[in-house]
Amino acid sequence: MSLRYAIIGCGRISPNHIAAALENGLEIVGLCDLLPENMDDKISKFDLLESTPKYTNYKELLEKEKPELIAICTESGKHGQIALDCLEAGSNLIIEKPIALSLEEADAIIAKAKEKNLKVSACHQNRFNKSIQKIRQAVEDERFGRLLHGTAHIRWNRGEDYYKQALWRGTWEQDGGALMNQCIHNIDLLRWMMGDEIVEVVGMTDNMKHHFIEAEDLGMALIKFASGSYGIVEGTTNIFPNNLEETLYIFGDKGTVKAGGKSVNLIEEWNFADTLDDPDEVKATYQENPPSVYGFGHKPLYADVIDAIQNDRDPYVTAEDGRRALELVLAIYKSAAEGKSVKLPLEKCSTLDFKGRFDR
Repeated sequence: MSLRYAIIGCGRISPNHIAAALENGLEIVGLCDLLPENMDDKISKFDLLESTPKYTNYKELLEKEKPELIAICTESGKHGQIALDCLEAGSNLIIEKPIALSLEEADAIIAKAKEKNLKVSACHQNRFNKSIQKIRQAVEDERFGRLLHGTAHIRWNRGEDYYKQALWRGTWEQDGGALMNQCIHNIDLLRWMMGDEIVEVVGMTDNMKHHFIEAEDLGMALIKFASGSYGIVEGTTNIFPNNLEETLYIFGDKGTVKAGGKSVNLIEEWNFADTLDDPDEVKATYQENPPSVYGFGHKPLYADVIDAIQNDRDPYVTAEDGRRALELVLAIYKSAAEGKSVKLPLEKCSTLDFKGRFDR
């Protein structure tokens, strides 16, 4: 039986969610956005029924349509409160990244979902990339031997036009900067591959050429994992003239891997001491080339969440995973702001803690 599905927030990322919902046979029972034209655009684009209910107030949607699964795709700063209201109303959730902008809100979402026995998945869809699944399998099979270090590079471009399209972008209250918005997917992958548990972070951030936003356009970090391995993050929206690459490297004493392309969809290096597979064959096989940086991961993420709901299990990407990605970005912000290393775990931290950081 098809699940009743609704989406809250019909902006830039919403087409990926609506397409994934339709491809997985969900029954779309409502759209919600503050701007009616955004909803009309999606109804037209996806040939949805003209009678598809439209709401500018998500609480009204919850009350009248009672969706079983909701995607939250609003500005990041609203994710937390909307998620808590949806869970209270009995809906399972897919929350666009980041899961929230404060650890307190992320913890409240996790607690509420447990209390209500509802499923929450953080939308880190790149975990479902075929290339990333192949690398993850090698990690789980311990083919790397001892993990030594991993690096995440996000070398992108975002100009003033991008920020003018939606005034919440680049603000501490509703977004954060390059690390929180553009880089969090790859930051999630790095933490996931290297073993999740982090003991210490040293970060530096700056706003070098985006004087029209509040937050950073460059972030660098050195991470020490509990396993004794290290991570490096380099994230920027300053690359001239366009997006250059998103890459993930994993280095072990018995293996070296590089994933690259627009959204880490290509395996560009594959070398293991065990010689279980042919590197050239692997590189030729894992050559997806998505039309955008959003990749192909939304459809399998939706399929997984639907299955998790129907079989009462945890989703492949959990709310806790979303919290971990958020925690690492906030730890980099905290270290950069305080000019010293930060020990993890963090219990309390929010983007609002850094308001005024780059004010001129």
